[in-house]
Amino acid sequence: MDTELMLKVYPFFLKAALVTVELSILTGILGLSCGALGAAARLSRFRFLRFLGAAYVSVFRGTPALIQLFILYFGGPQIGIQLDAFQAGVIGLGVNIGAYMTETMRGAIISVDKGQREAARTLGLSQFQTFRKVTLPQAMRLMIRPLGVNINALIKGTALVAAISVVELTYTAQRYIGSTYKPFEMFLIAGVLYMIIIYGTGRAVAWLDRRARIV
Repeated sequence: MDTELMLKVYPFFLKAALVTVELSILTGILGLSCGALGAAARLSRFRFLRFLGAAYVSVFRGTPALIQLFILYFGGPQIGIQLDAFQAGVIGLGVNIGAYMTETMRGAIISVDKGQREAARTLGLSQFQTFRKVTLPQAMRLMIRPLGVNINALIKGTALVAAISVVELTYTAQRYIGSTYKPFEMFLIAGVLYMIIIYGTGRAVAWLDRRARIV
C-alpha cells in the first residue's frame, strides 16, 4: 500500500469531502421538504392530492436514481431546463430521497394512536389544532430514527453524482485512479471519509432522538 501517495493526495480528498457534505445538506433539506409535502398529499382528504402523492412515491421509488439524474442533467436542456452538474445532483437526489421520506413521515403520522386524536377533538380542538398539538409532536419522535436511515442512504447515494462529473469523493477517487493506477488506496481514502461523515450524522440523529424522547 502506497501510504506516501495517500498522504500526498489526502488534502484533495478532504476538499472533495466538503463538497459531499454540502451536497448532502442541501439534498437533505430538499428531501425533507419534498417528504413533508408528499406525506401531506398522501394523507389529504382530497382524492386528487392523494393520487399525486401516490404517483410521486411510485415514480421516484420505482426508477433508479441514476436514471433520474441522467434525465434531469442530460435530458433537461431538451425541454428548457438548464442546470449545472451540482444543481442537477441536488435536485435529482433530493426529489428521489423525498419519495422515501414521504412514506417514512406518513407511516409515523398514521402510527399515532387514533384514540388520542379522538380525545383531542372531544376536548374541543379543531382538526388542525389536533394535528399540530397532538399528532405531529408524537409523530416527530417516531420518525427521527427512520429519517436518519434515509439521510445515511442519501449520503452514500451522493456517489452517483460522480456520473455527471460533480467533483465529490467518488469522482475524485476515480480521477486519481486514472493517473496513479492505485484503486485500492484511492477508494480506501474515499471510503474512510464517507464513514466519518456517516458516523457524524448518525451521532447527530441519535442525539436528536434522545432529546425528543426526553421532551
